[in-house]
Amino acid sequence: MKRILLLLLAMTGTAWAEGVQAGDTAWMLTSTALVLLMTPALAFFYGGLVHQRNVLNTMMMSLASLGVVGVLWVVFGYSIAFAGDHQLLGDSSFFFLKGVGLEAKGKIPHLLFMGFQGSFAVITAALISGAVIGRMSFKAYLLFIACWSLLVYAPMAHWVWGGGWLASLGALDFAGGTVVHINAGIAALVATMTLGPREEHGRRALLPHNVPFVLLGTALLWFGWFGFNAGSALEANSLAALAFINTMVSPMAALVTWMLIDLYRSGKVTAVGAATSVVVGLVAITPAAGFVSPMSAILIGVLATFPSYGALSIRPRTRLDDSLDVFAGHGLGGISGAILTGVFASSTFGPPGDLEGQAKLLGIQMVAVLAAILFSALGTWLILKGISLIMPLRASNKDERLGLDITAHGEEAYVTGEGAILMLSKSLPKAVRKKVENGDIRSAS
Repeated sequence: MKRILLLLLAMTGTAWAEGVQAGDTAWMLTSTALVLLMTPALAFFYGGLVHQRNVLNTMMMSLASLGVVGVLWVVFGYSIAFAGDHQLLGDSSFFFLKGVGLEAKGKIPHLLFMGFQGSFAVITAALISGAVIGRMSFKAYLLFIACWSLLVYAPMAHWVWGGGWLASLGALDFAGGTVVHINAGIAALVATMTLGPREEHGRRALLPHNVPFVLLGTALLWFGWFGFNAGSALEANSLAALAFINTMVSPMAALVTWMLIDLYRSGKVTAVGAATSVVVGLVAITPAAGFVSPMSAILIGVLATFPSYGALSIRPRTRLDDSLDVFAGHGLGGISGAILTGVFASSTFGPPGDLEGQAKLLGIQMVAVLAAILFSALGTWLILKGISLIMPLRASNKDERLGLDITAHGEEAYVTGEGAILMLSKSLPKAVRKKVENGDIRSAS
């Protein structure tokens, strides 16, 4: 039977690569699926936080990343991030997956390693969308995430995980504190400042339309995050178990801390705040997940809560319209986690080597944080400015008032008739059409 199986594999041109382990491969297949789940989970988290006239557009921004960034990662991005040994940028040797097959990459097939890393690229680009919902042109957004994933995300992934200069420096980022969260958080901040605030910002309360969506998205994100962090061990081993437990306890600690702050300040614990705290705890433990003890993970969850909570409290009183507080949650959470990794990293729990939280390591972590901030800020600004030369970055004022669900996608999340009115507006009397264009849908109907 074994000979027959080997013969069939040979006939189809397929063979098990030497060094590939079945158990590790099974775990990484599962982890890749878990991380991919995080992008639709993010769609629910973001979608529940916005006004109902923009919920489909918000969710589509996440869904679109699965296609646009996913395909570009396979064709070009993976090579830019993981090919070659240059300190700043990968080379073209893996373009179109040339040389990427079933041969072993560690203990898993190379092709699977590529797919796992691609799931990170997809959600990182999608995270940025939370800062620009309700006002960014969908066409401009698609072009932006395509360019950003290749010109900002992939090079930074090379710096940290592909043998680049931050890896050579000794910077620690187990699963994406700098590459994913600081990168996306800073990009979100720059995009917010470049596009400007929504038309209604500061003039009316922009309340979440579906808090149960937010809670559902949070639960699915937490579930997927076990693949995100524990999968970054790249094997089914004790390091994966450590990252798994740390991913469990850090957001628990952040949740308790956030609720206590809420009770102290207002006497009420909001569901949206609780959901946000879980995400902050997950973000903060991401760079440290495989380097710290569970007790240190709890401390990281507690300590990371305060800067994010403070930023979320202050931001509504400013002109900064980071719609869903991507910078406060992911940017500051990632910065806190990356720095605290330098404080709490321990060779007792992490990989062998001198990982104790000494001043040198802390200094290296700060260099990595600063490099991520500067590179993401500059790269994002240049991409947005470049796109603005060929198309508008923002939707029109009329489209913003009507909602981007109807104007960008021709659909409604909830059937109210507004979409039908808009589609028929060209045949309506001039006076009625003017009311439609001004957003006075009810009067127009």
